[in-house]
Amino acid sequence: MTRRSIYAEGFSHKNPIPAACRIGNMLYSGSIQGTDPATGAYGETLERQCELMFDHVRRIVEAGGGSLGHIAKMTVWMRDRGQRAALNAAWLRAFPDPDDRPARHTMKADLDGDKLVECDFIAVLGQE
Repeated sequence: MTRRSIYAEGFSHKNPIPAACRIGNMLYSGSIQGTDPATGAYGETLERQCELMFDHVRRIVEAGGGSLGHIAKMTVWMRDRGQRAALNAAWLRAFPDPDDRPARHTMKADLDGDKLVECDFIAVLGQE
C-alpha cells in the first residue's frame, strides 16, 4: 500500500507535517487545533476554538476522501476537562445522531500558549 500525505485548505502545521496520512482505506490525522483559517490565530474562547477545530476536522477528512461519517475515533485534549460542555456542543453539531457517532476519548493536557483544545482522529474510508 502507498502512504499519501493529506493537506487541507485553511489548515497547516508550523512543522513539515501533513494534516493527515492515508494508507489504503485508513486516514489518520495529525494534531488539529481551533485556529482561524485566515489568520492562524487561536479562537478567543473555548467555544470558538471547538467550532474552528471541528471545521478543520471536516475539511481534513474530506481532503482525504471521506466525510465526518467515516470517523471511527477522536481523541481530544483540553486544558480544562471541566469545560466539556463547549466541546460537547460542537460535538453534537458535528455528530447529531446518537446512533451514528465515533468513539471519543477526552483528556486533560498542559496545552501551549492560547491553545485550549486540540484533537486527532482515525477514519475508515472506502478503498482508493
